[in-house]
Amino acid sequence: MQILVLNGSPRKKGNTEHIVTTVADGLTRAGAEVEVFRLADLDIHPCIGCGHCEKEGICVFKDDMPVLYKKIAEADRIILASPIYFYGLTAQTKTCIDRCQALWSRKYILKQPVSTKPGRKGYLISVAATRGERIFEGAILCARYGLDAMDAHYSGELLYPGVDGRGAIKNHPDYPDRIVEFTRQLFET
Repeated sequence: MQILVLNGSPRKKGNTEHIVTTVADGLTRAGAEVEVFRLADLDIHPCIGCGHCEKEGICVFKDDMPVLYKKIAEADRIILASPIYFYGLTAQTKTCIDRCQALWSRKYILKQPVSTKPGRKGYLISVAATRGERIFEGAILCARYGLDAMDAHYSGELLYPGVDGRGAIKNHPDYPDRIVEFTRQLFET
């Protein structure tokens, strides 16, 4: 099983990266091929809404996104990982999702396949400093539709509210138990 992780946290060695590393290690030990991309390290130009992808199915920008398009197409599972910034995904995560407009155009306008792999699933990993009742709603909605453009069915999330400060995830009462369950969930058909 090929698993693609798109880590949208701009902070190195933060809580999101710690969870991503723990999940990736568990998936690798279970036999999956896991590839993690740290979006902040990539050159991804924001979508400008030019409409080129609606005609050609490809984006006009020559940056790092074509590599991700290929990896997205090859993956059996896609994980979006992002801390919450102002009740939403980070700019790095959102920029990547916005650039999946090219995939959306292929799928819905040009009626071309995004991937040839059936039963693809997508997930969200997120942490938030606060415990607001609706803290993850915007991120889940954006992830759901971003993953749809990637032709992956949104199949769940791993969410940790009340995690503020580097390394605070290690003190969360549900850590690491929920990570183990989340990792198992990714192998379900």
